[in-house]
Amino acid sequence: MKNLLITLVILSPLMLKSQPKKMITESFLQSFADAFNAHDSKAIMAHMTEDCIFQASAGPDTDGEKFSGQYAVKMAFEKVFETFKDARWNNPQHFIAGDRGFSEWTFTGTRADGVKVEVTGCDLFTFRDGKIAIKNSYRKSRTN
Repeated sequence: MKNLLITLVILSPLMLKSQPKKMITESFLQSFADAFNAHDSKAIMAHMTEDCIFQASAGPDTDGEKFSGQYAVKMAFEKVFETFKDARWNNPQHFIAGDRGFSEWTFTGTRADGVKVEVTGCDLFTFRDGKIAIKNSYRKSRTN
């Protein structure tokens, strides 16, 4: 019995380390997209790590505006929902390759001034521990 206990104590860290990573699936990304279309920030944030990063498609830097951490990211998403009360990310298609992935979509929404927006875009994801650690958004700029 003592030998079994010693063996378990020695091997436990190795067995835990070899546990398979939580894999991201297309259904996980579809659930994330569905949460956006429902404007459900709580459900959106449940898909993201505590230290998540959102890189918006627009902003002062070459990689857009960067938001870090659950609170800042949630506030950024809620601002989109306030700006576009009818925001939708239509026809999403999801792709996954290990700890990276992306979703393509067509965004539609109407600003408060009545201007309708429709653009194609994508999100590039970095996954960690079965959640989204980084959401980096890109979209086409449409001129009228």
